[in-house]
Amino acid sequence: MTHDELDQTLDRMFKDAVSPEDQPGAVTVQTDDWLGVLSTARATCATLQNGLRYRDIRILVSSQFETQVLSRAEAGDRGEPYRELRDRTESDVRPRA
Repeated sequence: MTHDELDQTLDRMFKDAVSPEDQPGAVTVQTDDWLGVLSTARATCATLQNGLRYRDIRILVSSQFETQVLSRAEAGDRGEPYRELRDRTESDVRPRA
């Protein structure tokens, strides 16, 4: 999944959601993807409770994960505290190293 594909998936899932449980809940990312094709996604971490977030959706990175977007129902408590997906801005993208 590329950075653009991540944004498209988040936007589509949010638009197609018929209930809050269908909205984006968390993004699981395989470590190599986070260091590679998704390295341009500017994630933030304000507090440990909020975790690493991209467009206010929690990012979970592990060598054991498959890179995918989970709904709130699929993510369970791994995506909490949930926030509304915010619009993409220019500051969400950083140049490749």
